[in-house]
Amino acid sequence: MLDISQLKFDDRGLIPAIVVDAETNAVLTLAYMSRESLAISLEKGLTCFWSRSRQQLWLKGETSGNYQHILSITADCDRDALVVTVRKDGPACHLGTDSCFQDEVYHNDAEPQPFSLAGLMALLAQRNAERPAGSYTTYLFEKGVDKILKKVGEESTEVIIAAKAGDRHDTVYEIADLVYHVMVLMTQMGIPLEDVRKELASRHVIDKKVKQEKPPA
Repeated sequence: MLDISQLKFDDRGLIPAIVVDAETNAVLTLAYMSRESLAISLEKGLTCFWSRSRQQLWLKGETSGNYQHILSITADCDRDALVVTVRKDGPACHLGTDSCFQDEVYHNDAEPQPFSLAGLMALLAQRNAERPAGSYTTYLFEKGVDKILKKVGEESTEVIIAAKAGDRHDTVYEIADLVYHVMVLMTQMGIPLEDVRKELASRHVIDKKVKQEKPPA
C-alpha cells in the first residue's frame, strides 16, 4: 500500500510522476504531484497533478474528457519518483497525441524496437499521411476502402481454410495477415485501438445464451 508519508517530495513539495499506458506500456507523460494532488488521485482513482505553469491542481481530463483511470501507483526505491499505470480515455498530450513523447531524438538502428500493435497503428497512420512510393500500405490507402475491404474478406477466407485444414502454422500466418488488413481499415476509418479495447472491455459479462437448434425432422 502506498504510504504518502514515506515519499520524498522536493523543496517545492512536488514528486515526479511517470504516467504509463497499461495497454501498450508506452510512457504517456511526465508530470508532478503534490501531496494534495496525490491524495486526490488515490481518492478518485484518476490522475491529478500539480501544474507548475498555472500553479494549481490539475485533474487530467476535467476539461477535455481525456481522463486517466489509475490501475496502480508504484514508488521507486528512493521513494522520490512515482510510476502511475493508467487506462486512458483519450490523448494524453495537450497537442492531441497519445503521448507527450513523440519526437524521437535518437534511435539505435542496431537495436530494433519491440513490436506492439500501437506501434503498428502509428506506422500505418504515418504511411497514410506520407504515402511513400513503393509501399504496399500506400497502395491500399490509394485504392481506398473498397480495396481494403476486399483484402479483409480474402484474408478472412484464408484463415478459415488454414484452420479447417488443421494447419496451426498457416493459421497463425493468415491471422497475422487478417489483423494487418483490419488495422489498415481501422486507420482508413479513423478508428483507434482504444475504441476496440473499450468495446471488448464492455463485453466482460459472459453471454450464457445458447443457440437453439431445430430438432431433425
